[in-house]
Amino acid sequence: MTPDPALFPALLGERWHLLATPVKQMHGDTLHVLARGAADVEGAMNVPIRWLRRLLGLPEPGLQQPLEVTIERHGTREIWTRRFAGKQMRSVLDCVTNSMLLSEQLGPITLRFELLRDDRTIDWQLRSARMFGLPLPRALFGNVLSRSGAQDGRYAFHIDTRLPLLGRLVAYRGWLEIVDDD
Repeated sequence: MTPDPALFPALLGERWHLLATPVKQMHGDTLHVLARGAADVEGAMNVPIRWLRRLLGLPEPGLQQPLEVTIERHGTREIWTRRFAGKQMRSVLDCVTNSMLLSEQLGPITLRFELLRDDRTIDWQLRSARMFGLPLPRALFGNVLSRSGAQDGRYAFHIDTRLPLLGRLVAYRGWLEIVDDD
């Protein structure tokens, strides 16, 4: 009996093999990954946005912040712990039951993405959002750009989340190199 594939290979199917090597290394089936790099973080500074960033554990704006990411895999469930300049952001990723969507739970928010392959990059398309388990109307969860790719032989990412009326919640762009995987 062969084990079930890891989360990203399961959701991407045959498209998985066409991704850049650093993307496959980061999103593969290794049980534990430690990666380090840097990220530029941006975000609006109005009070509601700052409050939401704190509630969700999102990073505060700043250039070239040191970044450490730990991924722990348990079947298709992945726990991602990101440390931006020492502050921790944690989310849990898994398959949505009976669908080909990825869920990411970040505090009281659960986002559901369809993963698409764009050349050698993963393009995360937000399909729905929930807060405390209740569905949010599409107009409330704004625009999310999320891409995982490779640049200069390293894992590269770009995330940009904007909320209606409030502005940019958080945007971060940077790179990571795996320093330990076992």
